[in-house]
Amino acid sequence: MPENEQTNRRLAAVLAADVVGYSRMMSVDEVSTLAALKRHRETVFDPAVAQHNGRIVKLIGDGTLVEFASVVDAVKCALAIQRELKAAQPNGDSIVLRIGINLGDIIIDGEHIYGDGVNVAARLESLADPGGICVSGVVNESVGNRLAVSFADCGEVAVKNIDRPIRIWKWHPDGEALPGRPLPPLPQASQSEPPSIAVLPFNNMSGDPEQEYFSDGITEDIITDLSKIAGLLVIARNSSFAYKGKNPDIRIVWRDLGARSVLEGSIRRAGNRVRITAQLINAANGAHLWAERYDRDLTDIFAVQDDVTRCIVDALKVKLTRAEAANIAETPTNNVAAHDFFLRGRELIRGTKFNREIFEQAVTFFTRASELDPNYAEAYAGLAMMHNLDFHNKWTGATDALDVAARFAGIAIEKGPSDPFAHWIVAVVAVWKKDLDRAKRECETALALSPNYAPAYGSLCFIEMYKGNPEAALAAIDRALRLDPAFAHQYRHVQGSAYLIAGKYEAAVASFRERIRLMPGTDLSRGLLVSALGHLGEIGEARRVWAELKALNSKYTYASHLARLPFANPADAERIKEGFEKAGVAG
Repeated sequence: MPENEQTNRRLAAVLAADVVGYSRMMSVDEVSTLAALKRHRETVFDPAVAQHNGRIVKLIGDGTLVEFASVVDAVKCALAIQRELKAAQPNGDSIVLRIGINLGDIIIDGEHIYGDGVNVAARLESLADPGGICVSGVVNESVGNRLAVSFADCGEVAVKNIDRPIRIWKWHPDGEALPGRPLPPLPQASQSEPPSIAVLPFNNMSGDPEQEYFSDGITEDIITDLSKIAGLLVIARNSSFAYKGKNPDIRIVWRDLGARSVLEGSIRRAGNRVRITAQLINAANGAHLWAERYDRDLTDIFAVQDDVTRCIVDALKVKLTRAEAANIAETPTNNVAAHDFFLRGRELIRGTKFNREIFEQAVTFFTRASELDPNYAEAYAGLAMMHNLDFHNKWTGATDALDVAARFAGIAIEKGPSDPFAHWIVAVVAVWKKDLDRAKRECETALALSPNYAPAYGSLCFIEMYKGNPEAALAAIDRALRLDPAFAHQYRHVQGSAYLIAGKYEAAVASFRERIRLMPGTDLSRGLLVSALGHLGEIGEARRVWAELKALNSKYTYASHLARLPFANPADAERIKEGFEKAGVAG
C-alpha cells in the first residue's frame, strides 16, 4: 500500500492463526471439516477474542488475523484458545491451530491493516508448533513476568520477505520441551496405501541466490524419478515446495501432507563441481533412515539422482519392477548445458508471475536447450507448455499459439516416448483441441509411466468431466488431492464443475465456495457458483455472487465462458446455462 500524508499508523499487537492440515482435512471429509471449523469459531475462537478485547480484522476460511491494543491481551487470548483446544482433543475435536503474535507498527486502511507488524505475525504463525504459539522477541519482553507462563527461546531465524533475522519464542500446552514432544497422530493410512514420501526443496548452499534454480531443479528431478515408482506414494512438487525457506519441523510435514518419510538435503555448486547431501527421515519419530554425501562433476548429476532414488527405494523396502528400473535409469540428456537451460526455463514456469516477459524468457531457455540437444524431449515439452499458456493468456496475440503448442508437443513425444511430461502436455493441448479421447489416452500413458504424476491426475479430472463422466472425474480428483494438497484451489474448481454436471448442486456450491476461499480473485468459480445457486433457487445469493464477479471482471459473460469449455455433450453445457437463467442474470 503506497504511503502519503494521510497514512494512519499505530502500534498494535497482531495475532495470526491458521488451522493445521486444513486442505488435507477438506480432501478427506469436507462436510465434517467445515462443521468443526464453524463450531470452533462460535464456541472457542470468537468468544476468546471478544473476552480479551481483540478485533477480528480478516477471516478467510481457516486463516484469521486479529488486532489487539494490548500485547498482554493478545497473548492471554492465544493461551486461552490453545488450552481449550488441547482440552477438547480427547472429545474428538479435529481443529488444531498454529498461532503467531507480533508487536509492531501497522498501517490502517479502513477496516484493514497492513505493514511490517502484520507480515511478521504471519511468518511467526507458520513457525509455531501445531497446537502452540510462536511470538517475537519484543512480545516476549513486553509480557515479561506478567503472565504465569514461560516461552522457550528458539533463537534467531530468517523469514521470507523480512530483511532481518527475528528472535522467536515458543510455548505449547504440552510443556516447554517442544522438540521431544510427539504431535497428535495422523489418521491411519489405508491398508492398501504404499509408503509415502515428501521431498523438501534442497537448500542452495552455493552462496549465490542466482543458483536457486539449480537446487530447485535437482529437487524436482528427484521427485520426478520417485514418482515413476508404483510402490511409493510421492507428494507432488507443488505441495512439498510450500515449505521452501521455512525449515519446518518434519512432524509438521507428516501431519500436513501425510508423508511418513521426508527427504531433505542441500546442494553446493562451484564451477563444474557439485556437492549434494541428502538424508531420509522417518517423520513419525525423527529417525534417520539413510544419508549420503556426493562430490561429483556436473556431468555425473543424473547418476547421483539415480543413486539417491535407488537408496530411498531400498531404505523404504520397495521393490522396483524391471520397467521402473529402466525408466529411472534413462537419462533425458547428456548435454549439461542443455539441462541447465531447461532447469532455468522450468523454474520460470513454477513461478507465480506469468506475463509476456516471463513467456519470452522461458521460450528462450527451452529453445536454447533444444538447440544444444535436438533430442531433448523435455525441452520441447516446455515449449509446448509455454505456447499453450500463450493461447490462453493472449500475450503475443498469435492466432496459431495452440497449433504451435501441438507441434512442439508432438516432437516431445517423438523424442521421448517414455517421458510422462511429454505425454501430459500432449493431453493438455488435446483438451483445448477438443480431442478428448486422445487427451484421455495420453494422460493414462503418462500415469502408466509415472503412477504418482499429479498433473496428469489433475488433467484427467477435467477430461472425464468434459467427456460427461463426472463420477470418474471426482475419483481422479480424490487421487490428485492426496498427491498434491497444496494445489487444492484448482482441484476444487473441477470438483465443483463435476458436481454441477452431475446435478449435485449443494455439493457444487460447497466446492466452489472453498475454491473462492483459496483463490479470492477467481471469476470462473464465481460464475459456476451462480449457476449452482440458480438451480437451488437461492436467487438472492446468486445475484450477490454475480455482483462480486462483475466487480472482479466487468467483461465476464457466461455465454463466452461456456463457449470456451470443450464439453463433448452439449447437454452438460446447457445444464450450466439453465442455472444462470434460473438465477436471472444477464449474459
